[in-house]
Amino acid sequence: MNKSELIDAIADSADISKAAAGRALDATVDAVKKALKKSDMVTLVGFGTFYVGKRAARTGRNPRTGAAIKIKAAKVPKFRAGKGLKDAIN
Repeated sequence: MNKSELIDAIADSADISKAAAGRALDATVDAVKKALKKSDMVTLVGFGTFYVGKRAARTGRNPRTGAAIKIKAAKVPKFRAGKGLKDAIN
């Protein structure tokens, strides 16, 4: 499912226009991004939790030359599925 198909599904389910569904989806995604940027967790009960994980610095290899390179530490977005989502899938 891509973004436009998700907007169609939201519009049909909530009985709103596609334009309103698109704005709602964009606002939701923006709110999640802003919260994660501040290192906050976003918990949607029954669906899951978005949070920021930390990836340690490490040494990697350049695949072309085989030379060792240093990869910096980074913050990465992560998602942990909730019980409701897990039960819906299984």
